[in-house]
Amino acid sequence: MKIAHVTTVDTSLRYLLLHQMQAIKEQGHEVYGISAEGEDVPVIEAGGIHHLAVPMTRAMRPLADLRSLIALTRVLRREKFDLVHTHTPKGGLIGQYAALFARVPVRVHTIHGLYFPGHVGPSVRKIFVLLERITMLFSQHNFSQNPEDIPVAIREKISAAEKLELIGNGIDISAFDPAKFPPEKRIAMRKSLGLAADHVVIGMVARLVTEKGYREMFEAARTIKAQDPNARFIFIGGFEPDKPDALKPGVLEEYGIADIAQLLGHRTDIPDLLAAMDIFALPSYREGFPRSPMEASAMGLPCIMTDIRGGRQVVEDGVTGIMVPAKDAKALTDALLTLLGDADKRARMGKAAREKALREFDEQVVFRTICKRYEVLVRELLGEASGTSRSHASPQATP
Repeated sequence: MKIAHVTTVDTSLRYLLLHQMQAIKEQGHEVYGISAEGEDVPVIEAGGIHHLAVPMTRAMRPLADLRSLIALTRVLRREKFDLVHTHTPKGGLIGQYAALFARVPVRVHTIHGLYFPGHVGPSVRKIFVLLERITMLFSQHNFSQNPEDIPVAIREKISAAEKLELIGNGIDISAFDPAKFPPEKRIAMRKSLGLAADHVVIGMVARLVTEKGYREMFEAARTIKAQDPNARFIFIGGFEPDKPDALKPGVLEEYGIADIAQLLGHRTDIPDLLAAMDIFALPSYREGFPRSPMEASAMGLPCIMTDIRGGRQVVEDGVTGIMVPAKDAKALTDALLTLLGDADKRARMGKAAREKALREFDEQVVFRTICKRYEVLVRELLGEASGTSRSHASPQATP
């Protein structure tokens, strides 16, 4: 089959979907990634995936979005894809309708996390529910990464139950293996960051926006600074100036923690940085099924997460880490102090986290599920054996 995965930006193709697209390609399919042009495109293409550029943005801009829809429809019609698989809210909305207008015979969408559960008001919630309904109105199958999203999607009439399938989420377990990071490697990374052997390092990997819980982390760091002189913080993630809740350079100085904390920006050496940590935290307000705490768990780190959808799937409270309420800086501080003061507990939780990751977070299981569903959909919708190319499809499937 000729398959396209659609997102708004190339960053999503690289960091969320590249391994998935490569696994699908290994099954003998011709796989394309479609997004706006960006600096991650060479990495995608070096990974063996064709890239087609269509101007798109994450922000809602009606006129620009209409132009994106027209451009994407033309690309899909020209390329004659057998199956289009959309991702992310905006990529799903534009991608599903472009695939419909281009008469792509098989249309699939992944719910990476419904945006509205948990922290938005009733009026805003209604808007997001409507957008999700519109996005999945003409999709023929919808994957959900998080089990908690499935009953919500059914109750809100976003998707029919028979079109929903749980796939979970996963990571490259082989890349996040503590055995690959001997003590000398950990010491070298810590030294490069100006961290001493006796420092207990707390890390966080997330975009630099308020909803990821950074302000609660900064408040916790300010309190901990006065109580534990060996605590250090490293924050990994890029600035997002276009977001309404974006953090700005100088925020560490604002909280008075610039001497014990670092903003490392966007990094590609995440396994090495996780190996330098002792504790991982993600006090986010909203998640789908977050990758960074899965990666931290695989590296044998105890994780502190907020008790939200996504967090509950990754962290087992009291076993692999500690759960805290969202937007509660004091509870976060207490949890951090608990682990800072107990090396044995960190070790026990880290071991349990690694075991959970090996059992539950292997991305290859997800990929196999997706490929099997593709085959079923092609048989059902094209009425032919799986793997049949578009050039041999039935006449009614041809645009």
